[in-house]
Amino acid sequence: MDLDLTDKVVLVTGGSKGIGAAIVREFIAEGANVVNVNRSTEQGEALQAEYAKQGKQCLFVQGDLSQTDACQRAVKFALKQFGRIDVLVNNAGVNDGVTLEDGPVAFNESLQRNLVHYYSMLHFALDALKTSQGAVINIGSKVATTGQGGTSGYAAAKGGINGLTREWAVDLAPYSIRVNTVLPAETWTPLYAELMDQAEDSTAAKQSVEQLIPLQQRFTTAQEIANTVVFLASSRSSHTTGQIIYVDGGYTHLDRKCTSSSSSIDLTR
Repeated sequence: MDLDLTDKVVLVTGGSKGIGAAIVREFIAEGANVVNVNRSTEQGEALQAEYAKQGKQCLFVQGDLSQTDACQRAVKFALKQFGRIDVLVNNAGVNDGVTLEDGPVAFNESLQRNLVHYYSMLHFALDALKTSQGAVINIGSKVATTGQGGTSGYAAAKGGINGLTREWAVDLAPYSIRVNTVLPAETWTPLYAELMDQAEDSTAAKQSVEQLIPLQQRFTTAQEIANTVVFLASSRSSHTTGQIIYVDGGYTHLDRKCTSSSSSIDLTR
């Protein structure tokens, strides 16, 4: 299926590893040019060099997106290199474990790391997206819907992303800019693998999570998240906006009898 993304310019935050890297790779596979904004210089430059050898554009901009000037610099860089922006993917963030006990300063810092730069990136890219009648895809988290415990800052940020998705979809519909959010739950990434490796029995720890996922009792892959993001960025989803799309194997919403170890028992009575 041709997604009509050849030569489109895509600005991705946090695109050097995990879900972000999968998103970057999928856009490039579809023929797009990518600007990747990330804190890690080593990872970003390695990805840029990898694609440069193939004659493909995956340009890296180093920046801490909790700093507003880094957001503006990334947008200016993309426009200087390509003269346009067709897609903005807000992905960067971290579940930083800021709790109620950590206090207002830590909470505000968490919002800077996980929410405020979503606003800043779109603010600075807005004129370019109006010109291109582009698309915005935000990456959220099931924590916004389910809660998790011990992560007030991250939960508030992800809830805010859901709210802004609908708000921006209303604001930008007159300009034919579509805004959607892709919401992962239990997605297998290198970071998740590192966390599992810390368990006494990493195999058992992984299986304990997998059995909670109704569809095929396995983790969602980063590639599956990327596939949905790229589809939402394409003309194939040209009348889809303001949607919060869960790519989670049914983890967030399906009845818990689907994941119970006693699910073979008839629970419909």
